[in-house]
Amino acid sequence: MQVRADQLEAHLARGVRPLYALHGDEALLVQEAADAIRAAARAAGCTERQVHTVSGGHFNWSGLLGASRSMSLFADRQLVEIRIPGGKPGKDGSEALQRYCEGLGEDTVTLILLPRLDRLQQSSGWFAALDAHGVTVRVDPVERSALPAWLARRLARQGQHVPAGEPGERCLAWIADRVEGNLLAAHQELQKLALLRPAGELSFEDIAAAVQDVARFDPAQLAEAALSGRSERVWRVLEGLRAEGESPARVAWVLGEDLRALHRVLGAVSSGVPLPAALRGERLWGGRERWIERAATSVQLEQAADWLDGAARCDAIAKGLKVPGWPADAWGALGRLAWSVAARGRATSGQTRGRELAAMPRH
Repeated sequence: MQVRADQLEAHLARGVRPLYALHGDEALLVQEAADAIRAAARAAGCTERQVHTVSGGHFNWSGLLGASRSMSLFADRQLVEIRIPGGKPGKDGSEALQRYCEGLGEDTVTLILLPRLDRLQQSSGWFAALDAHGVTVRVDPVERSALPAWLARRLARQGQHVPAGEPGERCLAWIADRVEGNLLAAHQELQKLALLRPAGELSFEDIAAAVQDVARFDPAQLAEAALSGRSERVWRVLEGLRAEGESPARVAWVLGEDLRALHRVLGAVSSGVPLPAALRGERLWGGRERWIERAATSVQLEQAADWLDGAARCDAIAKGLKVPGWPADAWGALGRLAWSVAARGRATSGQTRGRELAAMPRH
């Protein structure tokens, strides 16, 4: 049984199930979901807790099976936590988890913690057993477009809110820009607001005086911004990646991978393959599928080929080679390419912004 993370609280209010499996990489949301399950288990009479961490290939699965079925002399029910930080239990673990699911009883609540799982892992026999015998909860990151609403809900929990209408939207957007990609720090910044300001409405001045810029960016967000046609966001992500000390070679590789996928999708479409089938053929999923699909509806194959050539040039520059007609600085070259993709090929402004980025002082 699959339950969305935002449905978990309502689900637990109806009673706790014998097995829960959380999978995701957003540390704050995974921790909060796990805490909610632990609290529900305690309320249901689980007064004893076992924690098992699967690390390496020599974990004692038979010991886990035995320990989970042995009741304490002092506890009516127990909570068993199984943490699998690598996300791969191995052959023995896969078989053990399936046997574990078949032997679930009412005296034990089991919580399994996993990192983000890809499609192959989610189609495995052991995960199918978890889903069939218990509740699986996928914890997704909060995307930038959903972040203002997430912040507003968090502020409401602590009795605070922004002004109504456009001024409030600007306040939330301002906070979102400064905490994007770092929900743990975002949570701390909101807690700081609760300590510094009383309950009620917050002005922009209140927020600006308290909230620091703790945003963190991933190279995949540059590809998303570029392929989604969001030119201004391209520069914010690039500047953030550079300030964080990210490797330009890695950024060039990630952007190049998405441009290669786009080129292959467009090549398949030009030969008569429907777009949905072309996307499936590339094994794209999640956000990556959305932004490549969006670009595929507005880009020609020839343009994608030009961008792919630009990605190869950026990769060469990031590795120390000189490319005639391109900025010598890797960040300037990446800026030119990413802006060109976002602006759908208007290269002149992209070259100007690329020079601006290359001239920025290094942090």
